[in-house]
Amino acid sequence: MGQLLRVSRPRFWMYLLGPFMIALAATSLRPPLEVWLLGLYLTLPANLLIYGVNDLFDVETDRLNPKKQDYESLLHPEQRRGLVTAILVLNVPFLALVPFLPHAWPWLLVFLVTGVGYSAPPIRAKARPVVDAAFNILYVAPGLAAYATMSGSQPPVSIVLAALLWCMAMHAYSAVPDIDADREAGLATVATRFGRRGTLLLCGAAYAAAALLALPSLGVFALIAGLVYLAMIALSLRSSGRSQLFALYRRFPLLNTVLGGALFVVTGVQHQTWPFA
Repeated sequence: MGQLLRVSRPRFWMYLLGPFMIALAATSLRPPLEVWLLGLYLTLPANLLIYGVNDLFDVETDRLNPKKQDYESLLHPEQRRGLVTAILVLNVPFLALVPFLPHAWPWLLVFLVTGVGYSAPPIRAKARPVVDAAFNILYVAPGLAAYATMSGSQPPVSIVLAALLWCMAMHAYSAVPDIDADREAGLATVATRFGRRGTLLLCGAAYAAAALLALPSLGVFALIAGLVYLAMIALSLRSSGRSQLFALYRRFPLLNTVLGGALFVVTGVQHQTWPFA
């Protein structure tokens, strides 16, 4: 179980759970059992699917990535069979939820296609620059599914676009510390295509656009969050060498968690609803 937890990257679980909880705060009804079960799925099972499939198809290239030696775990070839079994055992039973989430199935399909297709052939989006960043919508897709289920309607287009841009920026920023390892492995990514500076500038533009798109729904919070992310990009541009940039990158999950928690509170206050009430 310890190995499965390491593969699932618990520090990143909030990337799925955060949008899910924000979606609940944006609606006015108490979540039914099937929605809470969807939330349960977004812990170990869904994260093991995303990162487990990634590790399964990156065994060879991960050996060249220093991040895998200490910050993340390195999957060994002999562990592949056990990981595949665990992914299937923990994920397949949750397919039974789909008939009980009739408005959510398009977003759940997006999650499955992008979550698996990001790493697995024939799509393998992670080796297709820009497409790799766009596939990161997988992180907000379950939240959009929860919103559709609770509200009985699809989320506003502006919010979907803002979420997509935020996810693309998040992915591109995370790819910058891997530029050297990915180039050595012959892996083309948005970061290897545009380089360190170019990718960071694209991240800044995406965060700014996401903030503007979210402004009608989130008000001043969208501007504050946008400025915080732009400040992080500015610090990253000024950093010298991979070590300084990686030190900032290691604080990236904390920044996302803090801003996500603040967004949950702001959304609950705006809609005067709390899913735990």
